[in-house]
Amino acid sequence: MSRFFAPTIRLLRNAALASLLLGGTAAQAIEQDDLLPVDEAFALSAEATTRDAVEVRFAIADGYYLYRHRTAVEVLEGGLKANPLQLPDGQKHTDEFFGEVETYRDSLVATLTGAAADDTTTLRLRVKYQGCADLGICYPPQAREVTIALPPAPAGDASAALPPVAGLLSGGRISGLLSTSTSGGDTGLTATGSAGLPLPDTEAYRLEAVTDGPDRIVVRFTIAPGYYLYRDKTTFAAQSDRGALVRPGEWPAARTHSDEYFGEQAVYDDEVLVPLDVIRTQAGADTLRLTVGFMGCQENGVCYPPLKRVLTVDLADAPANADAPSAEGATSATTSPGASRAADGIGLFAALAFALFGGLILNLMPCVLPILSLKALGLAGSGESQAKARSHALWYTAGVVLSFAALGGLALALREAGLALGWGFQLQQPAVVGGLALLMFAVGLSLSGVFNLGGGLANVGGALTQKSGPAGDFFTGVLAVVVAAPCTAPFMGAALAYAFAASPIVAIGVFVALGIGLALPFLAIGFVPGLAQRLPKPGAWMDTLKQVLAFPMYLTAVWLVWVLAKQRGADAVGWVLGGAVLLALGLWAWEQARFKSPTMRAFAIVIATLGVAALWPVQQLPSAREAAAAAGTNASANAPSQPAADGSVPYSAEALAALRTEGRVVFVNMTADWCVSCKANERAVLSTDAFTSAREAANAVYMKGDWTDVDPAITAYLQQYGAVGVPFYAVYPASGGEPEILPNLLTTGIVETALAKAAAK
Repeated sequence: MSRFFAPTIRLLRNAALASLLLGGTAAQAIEQDDLLPVDEAFALSAEATTRDAVEVRFAIADGYYLYRHRTAVEVLEGGLKANPLQLPDGQKHTDEFFGEVETYRDSLVATLTGAAADDTTTLRLRVKYQGCADLGICYPPQAREVTIALPPAPAGDASAALPPVAGLLSGGRISGLLSTSTSGGDTGLTATGSAGLPLPDTEAYRLEAVTDGPDRIVVRFTIAPGYYLYRDKTTFAAQSDRGALVRPGEWPAARTHSDEYFGEQAVYDDEVLVPLDVIRTQAGADTLRLTVGFMGCQENGVCYPPLKRVLTVDLADAPANADAPSAEGATSATTSPGASRAADGIGLFAALAFALFGGLILNLMPCVLPILSLKALGLAGSGESQAKARSHALWYTAGVVLSFAALGGLALALREAGLALGWGFQLQQPAVVGGLALLMFAVGLSLSGVFNLGGGLANVGGALTQKSGPAGDFFTGVLAVVVAAPCTAPFMGAALAYAFAASPIVAIGVFVALGIGLALPFLAIGFVPGLAQRLPKPGAWMDTLKQVLAFPMYLTAVWLVWVLAKQRGADAVGWVLGGAVLLALGLWAWEQARFKSPTMRAFAIVIATLGVAALWPVQQLPSAREAAAAAGTNASANAPSQPAADGSVPYSAEALAALRTEGRVVFVNMTADWCVSCKANERAVLSTDAFTSAREAANAVYMKGDWTDVDPAITAYLQQYGAVGVPFYAVYPASGGEPEILPNLLTTGIVETALAKAAAK
């Protein structure tokens, strides 16, 4: 597939969003007559104005534009020693993938100059270009060959040059051949490689679903000649009155298509039958509403935005089979080959159990410990009363569970909108990271005694460190969930994969189980008198401990500022540090004015608000990827000649495809600077001499993708394998085939075994 996906990918994402707003897919809003053939959109002509100068002209249709940096002319025959192509300045345009570019509308005249040999009578040129339509479709890169006649030798008249060559060709990635004939003074045109106007998507892809027994559906795709369908871009979502679930069965064999942007892809032509297992959670007849999502392209033509069709299937009466082994991995929400692999073997009850244990283990993760220390202090303060301990535990649990449910619901909603975000997505936003840093800093100031969270502020946060206060307990639970996002505990990966592939109700249940697991130790203390009695009694020691606990808060703020520096650089750090100073001044002033005039309290609020307002410019700063694009570099190019200090090369789909074509073992590490589990794995395993030795023994390439910021290419890769976030590790064998997906928490033995197996295949 051509690299035209790079400028198109944002349009496909926007098309998915638009489909939600307008009640239909964007592709359905684009009729056949809306899109011109490429050679009507960009009518090409060429003329030799002198023997040493050729003008290449484009008449650009209204609503279309050409990229300046994608326009080039190459001399194939004719003996012209050409100079660089002369292009006029274009209109400035910020492109999400190309960065700062220039575009042309209405017309373009490019001049190629050089010295032609005396005996040269004709020139054969190859003209390369790429353009887009404003309605949301970009054409693939185009190449046209043009043969033009030169004026006679210097003694002749330059006015004898042929008129401009112009003609209509249908678009296509196969280069068209444009030639001229001078007989009779007419210009004859021939064209090859024409793909023709794309069909409406309903004609290019016909879908139907039929039952094959009470527990099986077969979806048939009928694909028009000259079109193909991506296997791993095909998803199924089911809804029914009786809660029936579906799971893709064994996919038919597909042909391999080398896609320049997505890498090696499995595609289907003509017709494909996809079996779906139906899991009946309740007995009785049912009506299944099956939503099929898919994406396909025209051979040598355009690609459609993501499409959706809704099929209705009547299911015969059948007993429930939700607890049967065949139900494992079933889902009533969107599933794909990658997603079903990630949740393979996981049923509902297993997912809930994994979520519960994963949440419990989160209590031991370093990102959560600073907040739990606050809760421990509060429970110690309530040791004299079992009722107080229960109240603390219940309010804390409410904060944890509701926050987990809200965070999971937001992630699910954004994925449904086509953003394909996963666990920890909020930390990809610099303003969120900066806001958390300020919050941790403020909590530390409170523990250090700079100000007290109480009195007039009780309703907006509660006394986090006081021995009473439901709002404080609830808010501590919220804070625990927020800082737990960068961590992935054992069992969480499978549970989250199931949640992101399940129906919304089931998914929220998994997130609630995660919250209960995180809150379980404090629930046990609150409801088991023997445990509560073992807590130390309140005393003067609590003031000292409270001050000591301020320092983990400060360290957490430092870590978040470090993450922010990775995301947006030194300018972002400066803004947040300045905001921290203003926030500290405002909180100190509030404490000083607690029993004084309202004017002083208002002044304190204004100063603190100005500190928080520093987050706005932080969010507006360009990311490292955007800065690289603006500088004209390509951060996702093929593997660079010099690996990084840890021996890794940056991830890109093109580089991965090239390495697999070479038969290399590839170890892919998808990571993020805000991911504590990622950094722990890298420090304990992936930066060791043992990993380097295992990699060299397997002749493996270490490829690393950085998901610290939103990156559509890495998001697409994670979605391909049903991953819900980072860390994600895959080992590709030398012989090709599917990679081995490693667990979220690595050991040296796991990595060494996987690399050895990949090299032996």
